[in-house]
Amino acid sequence: MSYQTIFKRYELKFCLTRRQQEELMKVMEPYMKLDHYGHTLIRNLYFDTDSYQLIRRSQEKPIYKEKLRVRSYRRAEPSSTVFVELKKKYRSVVYKRRVALTESEALSWLCGSRFPSSDSQIAEEIEYFRTFYSTLHPACFLSYERDAFHSLGKDDLRVTFDDAIIARVAELSLETEIWGTALLEPDHVLMEIKTSGGIPLWMSDFLTRNHIYKTSFSKYGEAYCKEIAGKQCKERSYA
Repeated sequence: MSYQTIFKRYELKFCLTRRQQEELMKVMEPYMKLDHYGHTLIRNLYFDTDSYQLIRRSQEKPIYKEKLRVRSYRRAEPSSTVFVELKKKYRSVVYKRRVALTESEALSWLCGSRFPSSDSQIAEEIEYFRTFYSTLHPACFLSYERDAFHSLGKDDLRVTFDDAIIARVAELSLETEIWGTALLEPDHVLMEIKTSGGIPLWMSDFLTRNHIYKTSFSKYGEAYCKEIAGKQCKERSYA
């Protein structure tokens, strides 16, 4: 199976109530359908330095920020395919580059071994990132249930709904059961609009009519505040 390895797009986030999500799903029907992933339970391992340099820098909202994670679309085993993803954001544009490896290869590499396939340009970029931040290690487990939709038209519009977002800083493995601290209020879901262009008029009309506004919600950022930094972070509230 082939995988997309390079992404360049805007990723706009919105916090919706479940009722708003249900209403939007009806509006979306003529324009979008579930993609080939459909409904998935996504597991992530976020890597950071001993001093949490990456997420602390991200919380300052700089014009450029970056993060490294390993993602699995199911409960992993050592031979399962996972994605090592280097994600960067510069002036609101998100650049994501990833390589597919087995879980054992990915973790062995990121936790200290040299990646064997040096002919991969993306792998070389990740290797440079890994060596530059010399104390990188698994810092946070983060999972959520996702419904992903893609456009029926010729544009590259994607819409995802993330529910049951939880995080923990113990038992940092993609092979474990799901448990941790909830990052959203029970009646809310996180919607992301991913596009290299603009938001279509039908979506813009729905958001305006329902007074739904863009948020800067970061899953790892919320996890850092709730699980690691505690009172150092401000509490977030949703209207």
